[in-house]
Amino acid sequence: MSRASEPLDAKYVVLGVCGSIAAYKAAELCRQLVELGLYVAPVMTADAARFLGPVTLSTLASEPLHDSLWSDADPIPHTRLGRSADVILVAPATATLMAKYAAGIADDLLTATLLATRAPVVVCPAMHTEMWEHPATVENVATLRRRGVTVVEPGVGRLAGGDEGAGRLADVAHILAAVDRVLRPQDLAGRTVLVTAGGTREPLDPVRFVGNRSSGKQGEALAAEAAARGARVTLVTASDRPSPAGIEVVAVETAEDMETAVLGRAAGADAVLMAAAVADFRPTVTAEAKLRKADGVPDVILKPTTDILAELGRGKRPGQVLVGFAAETGDVLAGAEDKLRRKQLDLIVANDVTAPGAGFGHDTNAATILDAAGRRTDVPLTTKRDLARIVLDLVSGLLSGPGLGADAKGGI
Repeated sequence: MSRASEPLDAKYVVLGVCGSIAAYKAAELCRQLVELGLYVAPVMTADAARFLGPVTLSTLASEPLHDSLWSDADPIPHTRLGRSADVILVAPATATLMAKYAAGIADDLLTATLLATRAPVVVCPAMHTEMWEHPATVENVATLRRRGVTVVEPGVGRLAGGDEGAGRLADVAHILAAVDRVLRPQDLAGRTVLVTAGGTREPLDPVRFVGNRSSGKQGEALAAEAAARGARVTLVTASDRPSPAGIEVVAVETAEDMETAVLGRAAGADAVLMAAAVADFRPTVTAEAKLRKADGVPDVILKPTTDILAELGRGKRPGQVLVGFAAETGDVLAGAEDKLRRKQLDLIVANDVTAPGAGFGHDTNAATILDAAGRRTDVPLTTKRDLARIVLDLVSGLLSGPGLGADAKGGI
């Protein structure tokens, strides 16, 4: 398995926290980084301790807090932290921190660590609007970006003191997505990826619908992984779950909605991953008013919906990679192999929805991935994000290898 498909376990993150009221959000950020399997070493400035108790980060992080060049257990803590880091994340980053970093000033542990590292750096500014928009801050941010620093733009909203405007610390989800992008191999940089997710709803009346149990979690995991690896991602989703950060989201409801959204965008995509559970049938008539029990059992006549995946297979352009998904029961592989061949797919991801932990709604999945050249990849029960990494490893191999698409003969 390639490095791209490996989880982020054991990646070393130096989490720097500066003296901003937004420092309290660093506690939740630290917790979520650790839950993702990252090793977190916290570093606080002296001013940060005015807003966040040092014991809090020591408790939540992977090792005790570092806050001084002179009283640390390590005689040269900035060098050790800088060399150990896979990424340095500063959240919140104050105007002072960015000014000192841009000028090369290293007068405390955090700024010294920033100058002593060769690891990528992510800074997340938080300050009042006037400070964020001041020409000095604008120039310092531009300098850091020119040097390769990732700057997570602050959000717009309520600030300390009741003000409204730009300058509030970005949402934790956006910060985590930025860290993920920095740590992932950028093997899909410059590529456009279209992903579908969720289960469509075909209305019977204004209240009821014919639907399925798809949560949209696997499609969202694919979209997040593709974005983390540098792709421009569009997620067409019938799910009402919060969508991954940094992704264009197109909300749909019915199979017809999804057909319009997907077929109108597929030609511009390098890879299309159809993870959505699209209804095979829809009612021929939708009642204008709620169907009532007192009126008796209605006759519901169904008609087939468009087979979007088959349409994509027929119209697939040279070099485009098309991935289908088969949520099956019974003979899973027989159904998947037939679908792979009939719909002219490059890959198909098949899973048994009756298997423990692998059905609809779970955070885990198990699958068998088949390709057009007859190769098979078995993925035992794992997280849906891990399965997404493995699928996108195969997609990346097809996009970068000779003989792209369903006619490819080379190995992955």
